[in-house]
Amino acid sequence: MKTRIKGIRRVTAAATVTAAAVLTSGVFATSAQAATLPTPTIVAKGGYVMNNGTGTSLFTKAADTRRSTGSTTKIMTAKVVLAQSNLNLDSKVTIQKAYSDYIVAKNASSARLIVGDKVTVRQLLYGLMLPSGCDAAYALADKFGSGSTRAARVKSFIGKMNKAATDMGLKNTHFDSFDGIGSGSNYSTPRDLTKIASSAMKNSTFRTVVKTTSTKQKVTTKSGGYRYMSWSNTNNLLGSYSGTIGVKTGSGPEAKYCLVFAATRNGKTVIGTVLASSSVTNRTADAKKLMDYGFKK
Repeated sequence: MKTRIKGIRRVTAAATVTAAAVLTSGVFATSAQAATLPTPTIVAKGGYVMNNGTGTSLFTKAADTRRSTGSTTKIMTAKVVLAQSNLNLDSKVTIQKAYSDYIVAKNASSARLIVGDKVTVRQLLYGLMLPSGCDAAYALADKFGSGSTRAARVKSFIGKMNKAATDMGLKNTHFDSFDGIGSGSNYSTPRDLTKIASSAMKNSTFRTVVKTTSTKQKVTTKSGGYRYMSWSNTNNLLGSYSGTIGVKTGSGPEAKYCLVFAATRNGKTVIGTVLASSSVTNRTADAKKLMDYGFKK
């Protein structure tokens, strides 16, 4: 009887050792697999990706280096508008000649707004984020800034953008424009821009706008009639990268080619930014590489 019991104990001990070895080897295999996941190489001078659900950093490249942001600035423009108390998205804004004059003077990207038309705040957000309309940005800054003159209202609105950045604890972000066409003091970083976008994406209207590939909006004309405005999204990740849900492109002589991006797959959302890439093609490729990497991490 004793011998039999000893035998059983030996078998049990051996089984325990074998199971432990299998478990341990499994852990080592998983760890090795994670360790061998190659870090992507991107053309952009700066890049950052995080898990939107946990806030965990997944990739960094000069993530805290200040750079010009181009029209990715408009993410904060939209965020400030949507944060206004008692906001009525269906209130109408009359398009002023100053907005179209600004577009011409700056050779800026445009939503092709027509002087005298009455356009809702919601429609201006589409015009801001899809075709990257600087005229739409100007209209929103004029509407939601405070002051007795247009210049004062615009200055006030930019002040709200900077306060929002300060309130978020962003130490490497500053705005001197409502659209990214700055005077040398409009900058952010890949990490900060990603955090701004992540915060903006908590708003359902913002999420709806930035995932829209194209839209046709009915606006009221000066004479009381109506016309349709058609806008297409400059973010070509929509439709070309599975799960893309936003966010915003940017470009400029100093900014080069920028892109704030986000995608969701299998319940996981990754969000990030590339700044100062060398072309539209490369900023898109950079973003896809970083999202692929983020989903595997």
